[in-house]
Amino acid sequence: MALKIETFDNKTGGQCYFKALGHPMSAGLARDLARQLTDATDIAIYDPLGQIEPFDALYSLDEATVSGVYVQNIEHLGREVMGKTTRPITDLPSSKADIVFIPAFDATRLVDQIAHLIPAGASVVTLDEIRLDPGFLTNKRHYLDPLNFATNFAFFREGAGHHTRVVTANYWGGYGAKGTFMWLCLFDGDGNQIAEWQEELGPANSSVVIDSKEVASRLNLPEFCGQLFIHVINGAGHDVVKYALDTYGDNADTLSCTHDANAWPSDLYAGLPAPEDGEKVVLWIQNSHPEAIPAGAIGLNRMGQDKVEWLDKPVPGFGSYALDVRDLLPGLEWPEQIEIRAGKHFVRPRYEITKKNNRLRISHPNVERVDLKPDPKLADIANLMGKGFVLPAPVLPGGGYRSELLPTPMSTAQKNLPITALVYNSDGQEIARHRFGCLSRDHSELLDLGALAGGALGEIPGHCELIYDFLDGGEADGWLHGLFRYTDLKTGHAAETSFGAHMFNHVLTYKGEPHSYAGPAPGLSTRLFLRTAPEPIDAFCHLIYPVSSQWHQTSQTKLMLHNANGDLVAERDVKIPASGSHYFTLRTTFTEDECKEAGPYCYVLIRDVTCRLFGYHGLIRQGESFSLDHMFGF
Repeated sequence: MALKIETFDNKTGGQCYFKALGHPMSAGLARDLARQLTDATDIAIYDPLGQIEPFDALYSLDEATVSGVYVQNIEHLGREVMGKTTRPITDLPSSKADIVFIPAFDATRLVDQIAHLIPAGASVVTLDEIRLDPGFLTNKRHYLDPLNFATNFAFFREGAGHHTRVVTANYWGGYGAKGTFMWLCLFDGDGNQIAEWQEELGPANSSVVIDSKEVASRLNLPEFCGQLFIHVINGAGHDVVKYALDTYGDNADTLSCTHDANAWPSDLYAGLPAPEDGEKVVLWIQNSHPEAIPAGAIGLNRMGQDKVEWLDKPVPGFGSYALDVRDLLPGLEWPEQIEIRAGKHFVRPRYEITKKNNRLRISHPNVERVDLKPDPKLADIANLMGKGFVLPAPVLPGGGYRSELLPTPMSTAQKNLPITALVYNSDGQEIARHRFGCLSRDHSELLDLGALAGGALGEIPGHCELIYDFLDGGEADGWLHGLFRYTDLKTGHAAETSFGAHMFNHVLTYKGEPHSYAGPAPGLSTRLFLRTAPEPIDAFCHLIYPVSSQWHQTSQTKLMLHNANGDLVAERDVKIPASGSHYFTLRTTFTEDECKEAGPYCYVLIRDVTCRLFGYHGLIRQGESFSLDHMFGF
């Protein structure tokens, strides 16, 4: 059963009540509070904000003696909450409770409103007793301001020749934030806190790098494999902690990357690939809450099938568990795909694939929506929106790489997938297309994009666009996703990424599309972050200019090289044709002198005020290894 917590609403955004309850700094105090309530002779719960069930989900009150649950809103009377039928707060004086518990922060006003109703001799307990120290609050006047809980988790490992690196920028400073810092808390695989420290962030838009190798050396830590809790304090503009996570090794053949974890736990995730013959696929279950995930709460099933196999082991609070998917689903083989029953116990997880040659790669599934239903208008607005929703992804040169596409159902409403794949060269010319028809939810149809292109791309990468195609019927809800896998044919090294569709570069809008990260739709500008790494590793970027219907013939794109302090060192202008793409590396775009001036952990800001580009980035060690995932912007 999923935890009774609200994490994310697609209209109002992320919730932070559960973050406030489960923050590592507050967890011990919250356990003490729950113990106090359990030890009480009788408690009355006053729940004007409907927040007792999330508290109970994280800190069970099953053993507490609850005589009544009271509410303020008459429309909330008669509900079953905590095994009790809710009553009006005006009935509270007849209670014999020795504690009145109000599960709310900033509760002074709520307490004052019912002061005359408190039973004689009863004490009042609120969540203000577990608040963070004021020095850790960005907005001290409103505790549940999302900026107070700009938090996220990152997979973090150091040992056996494997390392991890979290890279982002102080983009909060670009929105005017001052005195911004990170509070970092490191948990080992058993959920034990083994380190905590603060990182003062540099000037606005300066680089932020947290390297497991450096952290372990500086803090004298033993080997670990767990998760890093990141809390940004004194931020502005964004309550989302975005980052790129690089995994690298002592050997040159170990290199991979993945996107940020998405800070809100979900009921379901999808797009987890079954292993190929000889591969091992591990799903990293990393508990995002302070209390243990019980045995039988996490499950896997083949996509499109109802039979779920449940993990019969608990996972400690903030702990990690490496689940070999063959332990639960031994009969599945790539390109079959797996659905994850997560129950809101963890944020978007990582999975790690070990190939026969021991090369590793890491990626992430995506949130499977449970709030969607088919949208018949998507088939009717093609005359207005052209291709409508577009999912773009690179197609690497067929002589050196194999590029594969697996469409992935990503909402419970998707019983079928009516789709077509288009391949474009870098000049924006369509060179091939493949009609999947109307795929079933349980399909395992894999498309070799290089073979589809038939050599027409040559040595210059192109791109694929996955779009809806209703010629054979079917339904759509706009949440179109795919998994893209890339394999170096010489070394066998691989990387993969998955993402969803948007409408791109069209002045008409539909249900918040073309999507904008800042302001209302349409989103018609670009601000992407390309991180780099120390030599001999180079950074690369594949920019795609997808167009749903009709927009400017070329982009007006600037590639802006910044040093680690955020200072501009050099820039280049690029014009990308509509429906075309542009592939570049740091060291072939900027001169050796410019790269030296920019120094280690420089970055490239990709800026375009005329159109919305979609980007993929990675690191490459020529002839040995590479990584690839979709980019983020701020």
